[in-house]
Amino acid sequence: MNPTALAEPADGPAVTHLARRYGPGFAAVVALQIIGALAGLAPLLAVVELGRMLLSPDPLDHREVWIAVVAGAAGLFVRLLCTAAAAGIGHLLDGRIQLSLRRRLAAHLATVPIGWFSRRRTGELATVVGPDVGAVHPLVAHSPGELVNAFVVPLVALAYLFTVDWRLTLITLIPVVLAVAAVPLMLTPARQREQEDRDAAMGRIAAAAVEFVQGIAVVKAFGGGQRAHHAFRTATAEFADTFRRWVLGLSGPAAAMSVALSPPFVLLVILIGGAALITDGSLAPADLLPFLLLGLGLTAPVAALGHGFDDLVEARAALGRIRNVLAVPGLSQPDQPKRPRGHRIELRGVRFGYDGGHEVLRGIDLTLEPGTVTAVVGPSGSGKSTLAQLLPRFFDPTHGRIRLGGVDLRDIDSRDLHAAVSFVFQDVRLLRASIAENIALAVPHADREAVMRVARLANIHDRILELPRGYDAVAGVDVRLSGGEAQRISIARALLADAPILVLDEATAFADPRTERAVRDALSTLAGDRTILVIAHRLETIADADTVVVLTDGKIVESGAPAELLARAGHFAALWHAHRSARTDDVDSGVTRGADHP
Repeated sequence: MNPTALAEPADGPAVTHLARRYGPGFAAVVALQIIGALAGLAPLLAVVELGRMLLSPDPLDHREVWIAVVAGAAGLFVRLLCTAAAAGIGHLLDGRIQLSLRRRLAAHLATVPIGWFSRRRTGELATVVGPDVGAVHPLVAHSPGELVNAFVVPLVALAYLFTVDWRLTLITLIPVVLAVAAVPLMLTPARQREQEDRDAAMGRIAAAAVEFVQGIAVVKAFGGGQRAHHAFRTATAEFADTFRRWVLGLSGPAAAMSVALSPPFVLLVILIGGAALITDGSLAPADLLPFLLLGLGLTAPVAALGHGFDDLVEARAALGRIRNVLAVPGLSQPDQPKRPRGHRIELRGVRFGYDGGHEVLRGIDLTLEPGTVTAVVGPSGSGKSTLAQLLPRFFDPTHGRIRLGGVDLRDIDSRDLHAAVSFVFQDVRLLRASIAENIALAVPHADREAVMRVARLANIHDRILELPRGYDAVAGVDVRLSGGEAQRISIARALLADAPILVLDEATAFADPRTERAVRDALSTLAGDRTILVIAHRLETIADADTVVVLTDGKIVESGAPAELLARAGHFAALWHAHRSARTDDVDSGVTRGADHP
């Protein structure tokens, strides 16, 4: 039996492939452990023989004494060498397998639809890539030795003890039988559910911690300091409850196993059985010695395996979560990629629902012409951001087709598609790199002048110059940028990428009026023959748009030029007047919405 067998029900093809790839290494570890386990019995057998010689009425044979001593010392030396070699190889294998798993996860996550990440908690995914991969360590580095010791040592010891006295051998097995009987009680469906609940609760703690740290500034800024810890406290309280149930469920069987395999209990059973046999004259007193020594050697490996049981269960659960991530379908890649002709975008009969649930988009027909700015507006939850995320293929539509330059997005190589579409998110995350490197993310070899040019267009250049190290300031280390400033960095990044298609998903949500005007000017300057899609939160942003599309409940209910739609007095006009009224009320009350204070 090898350690990977324990993981077979929970692993995926990638994990099984790793087991096959490193099979020779596992075989070497197991072989060394077997040799070491057998050699480790030599000192015990030497002590047994020495005891028999000393208790024997016959004259002491010094040659036999030295043979026993040398054999015991040699066995101990071989045991040390084999154990050290097996541990070294096992830990090297562990390092390589963890590296391979993380590389496979990274490679697979690169193929997963980008939108999948937005619907997952950051802490849970970080747990899979970090602690869950690390949880494989005991399965690879320690379980081979524990398994070998748990099976080889008892079998060899039993074979020897049966040659001494089969009755006392059976009596010696009583503690082992009692311990093994407790194992099924630890593997019941109820125990497994408790383990799964505990793992899920720990994942919620990680997610709550990440979200709390990321959002603490906003929470405190709005007077929510007393509530800031609520989600984290709730997650930890749930974990405490599930952990208590898990411990209570395991405590009985674990305690029984621990007592059954404890040296005092084992010695007590052997002494009672041995005393009974010696009393009736069927066992020589000297023959009790091997049972006292090897009896402990019989149960100690099983006890060690029991102590590592939790690690093995944890590793199994971790492999299951890794498998679940690796099982997420990646975006299909065309066998024979096609290159789009131009950058005209057509959406025909597009429908989409997350995870097969409620449809967010229902029958979208839309054409985005090169050289135009198309704005998508609508109430919250109408599907605006989902529509924008389909263009760079963050998701594939459930039904219908999206064509770029006459070619279905699914027939375009992902590298060509990402080079053609530049995206500015509402929620911007800057890399821990210099401001210049953040702007030049898509064009890493861009010169400083080009970086500064787009920074001016995004109205962030002056703010960057105010930083202690200017464009060389490291985001998150030298400076903490506000939401609006980070968005302007993101806009500059998109402008520098110079992609023929630009998608802005509420990119001015955190911008002040001056920045908003600068972005509008930049869009006018860059429009040219580009295809631009703007998801608008502030309707002022799309005043210069060529076409406005109004979404309601996943459907296009109105489209046309802004002035034309206002004249119709329909959905867009209602949104426009409601927005202007809200802005007026805010000004009257002294509130400036979305203001950005560098």
